[in-house]
Amino acid sequence: MQRFDSDGVTLSFLDEGAGDPILLIHGFASNSTVNWRNTNWVKTLIGAGFRVIAFDNRGHGQSEKLYDPAQYGAPTMAEDALRLLDHLGIERADVMGFSMGARIAAFLTLAHPERVRSAIFAGLGINMVRGVGAPEPIAAALEAPNAEDVKNDAARSFRVFAEQTRSDRRALAACIRSSRDKIAAEELAKISRPILIAVGTDDVIAGSGPELAAIIPGAEFLEIVGRDHMKSVGDLSYKKGVLDFLSRRH
Repeated sequence: MQRFDSDGVTLSFLDEGAGDPILLIHGFASNSTVNWRNTNWVKTLIGAGFRVIAFDNRGHGQSEKLYDPAQYGAPTMAEDALRLLDHLGIERADVMGFSMGARIAAFLTLAHPERVRSAIFAGLGINMVRGVGAPEPIAAALEAPNAEDVKNDAARSFRVFAEQTRSDRRALAACIRSSRDKIAAEELAKISRPILIAVGTDDVIAGSGPELAAIIPGAEFLEIVGRDHMKSVGDLSYKKGVLDFLSRRH
């Protein structure tokens, strides 16, 4: 992993392959290795002729850990993504984000449309607009002494995942308290880039993909059949659908 400075925060990233650049933005409590390399996304995209760039969001993976919620927020992390493109001298890239990464990718597309060739919002549907739920139960679960102490099933699943990824749970608690910024439907309706929305049929976290696609002009929807939130990430039909979309975007 390489490193770069994003307005005083040290972030880690990978940059592999050659061809059109695609920037990958991982989900909450994950990292670029877990979300993109271990699921063979990096290999798949390089094999399809892309230059793959992926970074660990602030507070995640090998990037710097911050403990003040004010230092997070999806718009803030979208600026991290922009600075990475600047650091690498990339004028325009395709962007794919999963879950929290999809929200970050949407903020990047809205704030800097000239830098985004196309975008894939995966693992997040209409809850990009409505919100995913209160962050405090997850933050409390991350800060609890033991996973067994967490009674909320959904919150416990995040705690267990954070332990599996060997994450800094205190940094993640700060992140979750400020990273679930909603995006108004009227704002999303302003997006003019090619957009693909990919959501699993069993994903109860994302919300409806078709509802989100209906808001964004020209957006396409990819149904990931039989997959929940976690299992959507490495699904073969998801990969096939993304490669097809990327072959057709302008």
